[in-house]
Amino acid sequence: MAHLPITILARQAYIQDELTASAETKKKIFEACSDKIIKAVDTIIGSLNNKKKILLCGNGGSAADSQHLATEFVIRMNPNIKRPGIAALALSTDTSMLTAGANDIGYDNVFARAVEALGNNGDVLIGISTSGKSESVNNAFRMAKSKGMTTIGFLGKDGGASKDLCDVAIIIPSNDTQRIQEGHITVGHIICGLVEREMYG
Repeated sequence: MAHLPITILARQAYIQDELTASAETKKKIFEACSDKIIKAVDTIIGSLNNKKKILLCGNGGSAADSQHLATEFVIRMNPNIKRPGIAALALSTDTSMLTAGANDIGYDNVFARAVEALGNNGDVLIGISTSGKSESVNNAFRMAKSKGMTTIGFLGKDGGASKDLCDVAIIIPSNDTQRIQEGHITVGHIICGLVEREMYG
C-alpha cells in the first residue's frame, strides 16, 4: 500500500509541536525541581571537597546519559574554566562486566555489584530512570545506601520506587519518556555547570 506524501507544512507543524512540548516541560522543571537541583549540587560539591567520587548508572538512553554526564565531569563543561578532572565513572561502559553480571548474578544486580566493588562511604551515586521502576538502578541505590553513599535520582512520571530510595529525587514533571530524557540531560548539564563554576570558576 502506498504511503500518503507528508507535506512540508505537516513536518513543520510536528517540529513546532515537539519543540513547544520540550520547552514547556523545561519551564515546569524550573518550578518543580530547582530546590532539588540545588541540593544535588551541594551534595556533589561536599563529596568532591572530601576527595570522593561520583558513580552514575542507568539503562538504555539513561545509560547514554550516565556516560555523557560522567564525561562532562571528567573533561569539562565550560572551556573558559581551567580545572582538574572531576572523579566520575559511568557503570554502563564495561560490556564484559555487564554481560558477566547479567549471566552470573542476574541483570537486576549488575549495577549494585559495581557499586559494591567501587563505591565508598561519602561517594555519590546518580541513578537515572525515566520511570523510577528499574530494579537494576534501584538495587544500586540500595547498595549505595548500605555503603554510606549519598544517592541522587534523575527520575520521571511519579518517581516510582526510586523516589523513596534517593536522598535527592529530581522528578521531571512529565509522563512522556522523550520529555523526561530531555529533562534529565538538561538538569545534568545544569548540575555539572554549577559544580564546575562554584568549585573552580
